[in-house]
Amino acid sequence: MGIPVSQQAAIAKYIIGKKLKGEKRYPLTLMLEPLFQCNLECPGCGKIDYESHILKQRLSVEECMRAVDECGAPVVSVAGGEPLVHKDIKAIVDGFLARGKFIYLCTNAILLESKLDLFTPSDHFTFSVHLDGMRERHDESVGREGVFDTAVAAIREAKRRGFRVNINTTLFTTANPQEVADFFDFATNDLKVDGITASPGYHYDHAPNQDVFLGRTQSKELFRGIFKIKKDRSSKWPMSHSGLFLDFVCGNQTYQCTPWSMPCRNVFGWQKPCYLLVDEGYEPTFKALMENTDWDHYGVGRNPKCANCMAHCGFEGTAAEDSASHPLKAALAALRGPKLEGPFAPELPLMYDPAEFKRGQVSTITSVPLSSITGGASCARPKAELVNAD
Repeated sequence: MGIPVSQQAAIAKYIIGKKLKGEKRYPLTLMLEPLFQCNLECPGCGKIDYESHILKQRLSVEECMRAVDECGAPVVSVAGGEPLVHKDIKAIVDGFLARGKFIYLCTNAILLESKLDLFTPSDHFTFSVHLDGMRERHDESVGREGVFDTAVAAIREAKRRGFRVNINTTLFTTANPQEVADFFDFATNDLKVDGITASPGYHYDHAPNQDVFLGRTQSKELFRGIFKIKKDRSSKWPMSHSGLFLDFVCGNQTYQCTPWSMPCRNVFGWQKPCYLLVDEGYEPTFKALMENTDWDHYGVGRNPKCANCMAHCGFEGTAAEDSASHPLKAALAALRGPKLEGPFAPELPLMYDPAEFKRGQVSTITSVPLSSITGGASCARPKAELVNAD
């Protein structure tokens, strides 16, 4: 497993405490986006087309501390944008560490090697480096040559200095099971990363390239293909996922999303309902987010924007809840790995008529298969000017 034992224990204790209190909805990870500015323009990104004055905005250290205190989640994922661009990133990380949080600092690693002196190795702190494959594949996915080599050099140096390093891989229609398996072997055996996070790319309406996103069946087939190769090779990848989440992305669990398990705080406020849906509105406080969001309006079969989503930000929380409720089932999934043969688990039924939904008149139906929803239209928001330094 790519998750430290101390972190697993802390999360288990946290979940048990919430259950004993009878709480139904609670966060596991705070997704903190202290800025949207980035030094890349990835074709599959839905964050980079904001106007330049928005890209220059920052959450202050005080706002970041208030967000983590409001939320109370045991894990914080610091993302963006590129968080290493933020001039106060050290103070933000130090503040979270002082609160005993487990921190994942998500980075494209362009600035990582030059920023390592700001941080101290800790089992509570992990660099999560965005890598989508080997050199050609990754550089294509981020739209710039040379980024793979820069990221790999930074990972090696961070590991040499004793830091925990994960890789975070987003899979698109260009992904090939053989190539992905080769890449995960490289990350495990050569780079010796501490964890691997992998998820299908979410269909951002604002992404520059709308042809790269996987449908649900494509995602399940891709993950089964990847894990079949892993099994054949007896590879031991340190996946930073629960066994039941991996079983889900391989098509063996019928899960509904729990978007409140990873709430997002960014420069606009608390984002409804998750960090992937950018046009649903914001709340000023975490309490308001939890109370004022119509959670039943979102999820598979409930909203066309969620139709193809299998991202860990919503479904890892569902898997964690299932694991806590059914520990034997979770243990078996972790030991045996995901099931790789046989029919997929049934999809949740549609609870809306797609045509009516587009007109804003939601009606309830259950006879249309989820596979009939293929995604939304692209957005023509003007492309923002990117600024690459604070």
